[in-house]
Amino acid sequence: MKPPSSYLEEGHGAIVIPLGCSELHHEVELGVVIGSKCQDIKEDDVMKSVAGYALTLDMTARDFQTEAKKKGNPWAMAKCFDTALPVSRFIEKSEIQDPHNVKLWCKVNDELRQDGTTADMVFNIPYLISHISKYFTLWPGDLVLTGTPAGVGPVKDGDVISAGLGDLLSMKFKVGAKM
Repeated sequence: MKPPSSYLEEGHGAIVIPLGCSELHHEVELGVVIGSKCQDIKEDDVMKSVAGYALTLDMTARDFQTEAKKKGNPWAMAKCFDTALPVSRFIEKSEIQDPHNVKLWCKVNDELRQDGTTADMVFNIPYLISHISKYFTLWPGDLVLTGTPAGVGPVKDGDVISAGLGDLLSMKFKVGAKM
């Protein structure tokens, strides 16, 4: 779950390291944009409810997450801080022929860190959305992140993260410390 304050569009500022965070990690992911209400939806009907996609960076304050895990607490502070979700432009559903086989990549300072495909996702999109919709309703405009390829790692103040979805699009964000 990400609050609206966590969204960061390219060109609208830097990814801000949260106050007190000493270990911020990048995770490139395909985001699925919901187009119609999904409540206890069957897997066979899910793709009819998908409006499109977005390339995302699911930023994680790993030290916050580790501490929360130890205490059995939710991970909200680790995942929901301001600028924790850099996002690309909206990608029309028709622009991606097979969302279950698209390349995802992420570079930090031009060094390739993540290079994978959505074919390696643990759960496919129909299963993921069907399962989630059994517990809470998804509404048009909601964004569901699908998982990240191997290579997740740290970033620091001054780093530049670039990510892409095959040859379809790429995005770039600078990382900055909280002032």
